[in-house]
Amino acid sequence: MTTAIGHFIQGAASAGSSVRAQDVFNPATGAVTGRVALANGADVSAAVASAQAAFPAWADTPPIRRARVMFKFLELVNQRKDELAHLITAEHGKVFTDAQGEVARGIDIIEFACGIPQLLKGDFTDQVSTGMDNWTLRQPLGVVAGITPFNFPVMVPMWMFPVAIAAGNTFVLKPSPIDPSASLFMAELLRQAGLPDGVFNVVQGDKEAVDALLVHPDVKAISFVGSTPIANHIYETGAHHGKRVQALGGAKNHMVVMPDADLDQAVDALIGSAYGSAGERCMAISVAVLVGDVADKIMPKLVERTKALKVLNGTNLAAEMGPIVTAAAHARITGYIEAGQKEGARMLVDGRRFDARQTGDGCERGFWMGGTLFDHVTIDMKIYKEEIFGPVLSCVRVPDFANAVQIINDHEFGNGVSCFTRDGNVAREFARRIQVGMVGINVPIPVPMAWHGFGGWKKSLFGDMHAYGEEGVRFYTKQKSIMQRWPESIGKGAEFVMPTAK
Repeated sequence: MTTAIGHFIQGAASAGSSVRAQDVFNPATGAVTGRVALANGADVSAAVASAQAAFPAWADTPPIRRARVMFKFLELVNQRKDELAHLITAEHGKVFTDAQGEVARGIDIIEFACGIPQLLKGDFTDQVSTGMDNWTLRQPLGVVAGITPFNFPVMVPMWMFPVAIAAGNTFVLKPSPIDPSASLFMAELLRQAGLPDGVFNVVQGDKEAVDALLVHPDVKAISFVGSTPIANHIYETGAHHGKRVQALGGAKNHMVVMPDADLDQAVDALIGSAYGSAGERCMAISVAVLVGDVADKIMPKLVERTKALKVLNGTNLAAEMGPIVTAAAHARITGYIEAGQKEGARMLVDGRRFDARQTGDGCERGFWMGGTLFDHVTIDMKIYKEEIFGPVLSCVRVPDFANAVQIINDHEFGNGVSCFTRDGNVAREFARRIQVGMVGINVPIPVPMAWHGFGGWKKSLFGDMHAYGEEGVRFYTKQKSIMQRWPESIGKGAEFVMPTAK
């Protein structure tokens, strides 16, 4: 039995007017579990119209009252967070404990958004000139939209809509059609929290829905997380149509292991960050940069741990890694593994040989793959240059720290990076000199906390502002400067020169 999955418009479920739809799978079993509607332009217009109609009243709602809705939403999400995690596992495939972690990081953003009255405070200067005052305030943009990826169907939307809504905007979410159910679950919790109808809407869909949002005149801003080619398209098209755009793209994250590092800790970090969530994270470590004689010491440990990965149905609490999200993604990752072999990388563990029968009952037809480990990867190889987005770890050997920094700085992506060392000077120099937006020192996945903001450099980010944190507040608001004086302080006669402080 399959479930029909539709949209959420004007505070209620909506089937929409489009006749297009696509199957939703359980990646662990390969079974079709749902059928998701794919919005057409009319469906997108209906969602935007709902948000546009709701905007004036919501924008005029005092920030403290908007925050109270967020507090209630926070309470409801905390009560039902495991249900959200189960939805993630059922449609994405990541292990349940990892899904719980995803929800927890989303909850952090809701908590941050609850402080919106403090975050919206402006500045005031009295007597900037005789009898004149000047102050600034931040006001919402209007209807804003979020286009989010399959790999974090709860956390990434929560990077966006809690801050946007708390700041007084109305929101249209276009989630991935691969795992759409969590979006409707969140919409229902927002409704229960007392959010007025139309403030939050969901349109399921694919490129047709995205393109409709990009050109719609009432959509004032677009937030996107996904691959770099699509991020670039979103940025260029949205900006061309006069929208504020925040587009987070792809990554090729390196982890440098220095000779003085604790090798057991480094192995733990590499295994967890390379193979967690089957490598389907924009912050996954996909390249280990092994400095000096580290490679000969660490490779046997990596081989042993990669072979011992507990690849199981995500509902099994013993699982360390679940299936690949779709059959198409499985085929794409397989192609990268084949390319690595052809280009001369040394394959030490081949994840294609994984036996799906050991993953759990009924999982033989799931989209399964084990961890793959390459050594002697060089920077001219496809598996080094391109984002694989799968459980493939490439090991690059370099003679010294300077070479490690150079190859990372030369890469076109600059999302996340890590360095494992005991040397404080090395750590400081690495953090200062590396051309990457998010840096970890003995932290393999340095995703910033809710009040700091997420974003990479180079081809990992298109736009000027990072997601969530104070930059998220700035992205979803516009500053207004106001100067005033009153009749008693106004001099007589026209003034024809540039005003100056008097």
